[in-house]
Amino acid sequence: MSLRLGDIAPNFQAKTTAGDIDFYEYLGNGWGILFSHPADYTPVCTTELGKTALLQEEFAKRNVKVLAVSVDPLDKHLGWINDINETQNCTVGFPIIADENKNVATLYDMIHPNASETFTVRSLFVIGPDKKVKLMITYPASTGRNFYEVLRVVDSLQLTANYSVATPADWKHGEDVIVVPAVSTEDAIKKFPKGVKVVKPYLRYTPQPNQ
Repeated sequence: MSLRLGDIAPNFQAKTTAGDIDFYEYLGNGWGILFSHPADYTPVCTTELGKTALLQEEFAKRNVKVLAVSVDPLDKHLGWINDINETQNCTVGFPIIADENKNVATLYDMIHPNASETFTVRSLFVIGPDKKVKLMITYPASTGRNFYEVLRVVDSLQLTANYSVATPADWKHGEDVIVVPAVSTEDAIKKFPKGVKVVKPYLRYTPQPNQ
């Protein structure tokens, strides 16, 4: 049965380019991103891992640990990292899982037989400190992901986790957010001292509370 939002993310043990890990231990009390790649030494995957490496500081600022997974073996991963660092002008500092037996791919339903019976699709999961799945995005193998969008969604998820707000369409860090319906306008005015703009009883904006 496939994972759904709000489900507990399955734990696993795996061999990675950074040694053997336990997924939960690796995440600790922070946030995590687990994302799959169809295969090593492929062009789109090379650019994706390079972009993730270039954004490592941004993920760290948000207390997010990243972890990639591919069904290729460990020695192939290690050779591929050299290519990624060279061609993308980066240093890959996060683990890549060697999932030869497809254990992780099966746990997270990353193989879609109608797309490919052997390779994973581009699945990405954001996992909260409570180990629950907060976000799932799936791309076809031919389309590289937008990791600035992933950062944007993490910012939104963390705001929702820490404050009673949601984010509107096309929201970017620093822009106004929406007061969730569960909070009354009276309570919102007390809760958000920067002010509450009421457009409709159900549509109320407030400046981003952690800015």
